[in-house]
Amino acid sequence: MNKVINLLLCLSLFAAHAQTVTVNKQQERIKGENTDGYATDLEASREEVNTAWTKFLRELGKVKSDGDILSISEPVIDGIIYKKGIVYAITSGSQEKSKIWIGLKEAEWSVNDIETVNKELEKIAYRFGVKFYRDKIQVQIDEAQRASDVVDKQKQRLLNQSKDLVVKLSNNEQEKIRLEKAIEANKLEHEVLLVKIQDNKLAQDSVAQAGVQIKKAGDLHKERQRKVN
Repeated sequence: MNKVINLLLCLSLFAAHAQTVTVNKQQERIKGENTDGYATDLEASREEVNTAWTKFLRELGKVKSDGDILSISEPVIDGIIYKKGIVYAITSGSQEKSKIWIGLKEAEWSVNDIETVNKELEKIAYRFGVKFYRDKIQVQIDEAQRASDVVDKQKQRLLNQSKDLVVKLSNNEQEKIRLEKAIEANKLEHEVLLVKIQDNKLAQDSVAQAGVQIKKAGDLHKERQRKVN
């Protein structure tokens, strides 16, 4: 139950802090040259963001890694395959905050495609930021649902337990009434038996006395009989 309460507190704090995704035009050093691109700051660890960013970029094509720099050749952007051109991406940051960057080297692209692709790269940086936060929130939602399921199960278990206890209490009360009646009947029977025992003892004494008198009478009759001649 404590785990559920802690989870609810975390959810409250997470919900209270609304996430806003902003994209800024920034330069990064690619192959020794400053390269224009678009960056999005994220409140999460570099490792977590890099994993999600790399997976997201696979939608554009085959991702290759060269140190901290990711590259996608012949990328598919907005449904169009660009045979000429490479998209570059980077993840940087710390355990608390991170940044993703995506851009291109104009010399590697057809002049007619640069403006269109740049606009799409800006959208890609934004979409990733939104997806990243929504995915994190979805994890919280799933955890909240699991916590809710646990609480519902506990509520149902306690409800069933309550019903069982009510039945047991009713049975106990009925048994208590039966036993109280049995005790009263036992007391009455005890008193009756005591009276009967006393009466039996008096009867035994009376019979014993009568037996003594009868024996004496018999002895007298025997004595009289011997005296007859």
